[in-house]
Amino acid sequence: MQPRFRPFRTFALCAMAAIALASCEAEKDEKEPEPAPVAPAPAGMTLSAVGFDALPDWRADDLSGARDALSRSCARILTLKPETEIGSGALQTTAMDWRAACQALDAVPDGADALRDYFEGFFQPFAVADAADGDAPDADQGLFTGYFEAELTGSRVRDEIFATPIYARPEDLITVDLGLFDPELKGKGIVGAVEKGKLKPYPTRGEIEAGALNGKNLELLWIDDPVDVFLLQVQGSGRVILPDGEVVRVGFAAHNGHGYRSIGRRLIDMGELQAHEASWNGIRNWVESHPDKAAELFAYNPRFIFFRQLDGDGPIGAEGVALTPERSLAVDTAFIPLGAPIWLDTVRPGGSAEPMRRLMVAQDKGGAIKGVIRGDFFWGYGDAALAEAGRMKSTGRYFLLLPKPLANRVKATS
Repeated sequence: MQPRFRPFRTFALCAMAAIALASCEAEKDEKEPEPAPVAPAPAGMTLSAVGFDALPDWRADDLSGARDALSRSCARILTLKPETEIGSGALQTTAMDWRAACQALDAVPDGADALRDYFEGFFQPFAVADAADGDAPDADQGLFTGYFEAELTGSRVRDEIFATPIYARPEDLITVDLGLFDPELKGKGIVGAVEKGKLKPYPTRGEIEAGALNGKNLELLWIDDPVDVFLLQVQGSGRVILPDGEVVRVGFAAHNGHGYRSIGRRLIDMGELQAHEASWNGIRNWVESHPDKAAELFAYNPRFIFFRQLDGDGPIGAEGVALTPERSLAVDTAFIPLGAPIWLDTVRPGGSAEPMRRLMVAQDKGGAIKGVIRGDFFWGYGDAALAEAGRMKSTGRYFLLLPKPLANRVKATS
């Protein structure tokens, strides 16, 4: 039976771009340590302290959605030991820096004025610029795209319609943190499986889809469209609608350790698509016209994603908390700490000149989200979210809000 395809419905621009052009509790100490006396100056980015009056339309945002998002980040931060590092590669900070602000949040009354007083009392805004651009007038400008939660149709049981599996993480998949063996390799890792006492690379996508995991009972759900499964792997999370209407959320559990390769770029290199045709719609149209070549095309990307079922709200971002529609932002964590509030100053999707200014919280990251000023705006799920995410490619800037203990150290070293 040939693969069954259906029209593109619900995938984000970040998924489109990634496919088309790209190469997703600790115990508390009773005694709290003193915060570090100095913080290294941020590497790669310039932070300039400003007043809240410098944030365009600061008094126009109701802030309630941002409160919901920050509450989720704070709930996690307050479980951490005070000395736990939660910063970025460029900006070092610990849970201790955020404790006072997070502890105070729950007691803030509802209402925009009370929330503004809270943020103005516990945080200091900084204008962010790319240090590599020096004094260039656009050093504070960057790209903002959109993404949302994928939605698929599936079943708990395989049949002729629901024939493509979503796999759970295999028990034999091992992830090695190389930094534990060599400090110079901090942040790097490898993935594999042990065979005859040796760690070997894990099977590629092509090998897995050809049956390498058959018989291991790893199938979480069965989906009606292999293209949607491929896109789910690019997204990293999604909602699966079952025949009885039940909604099952799945999220990233692990990958097979192989690098990502773009199938859109592959089609361009093969002469099958022109560069301007390599959007997701163009790729899907090509796959529907060449169903016998779909497996070969997908296998070109050796990376394979394993999933886990999520209970409660979702999807779950890189910070480990549920994302909040229109208030969660994916960032480059080499520069921006997860959990940090960000005042976004950009325009609405689709080439509009209408400003879109609101308080966001950095709660996710993505393989295509690279740079000092770069963000991916989470729109939620459904057709409305798809419409906005699919059109968003906006230029803009942002201001980073840092808790005052950290802000005072940053200002002292800037």
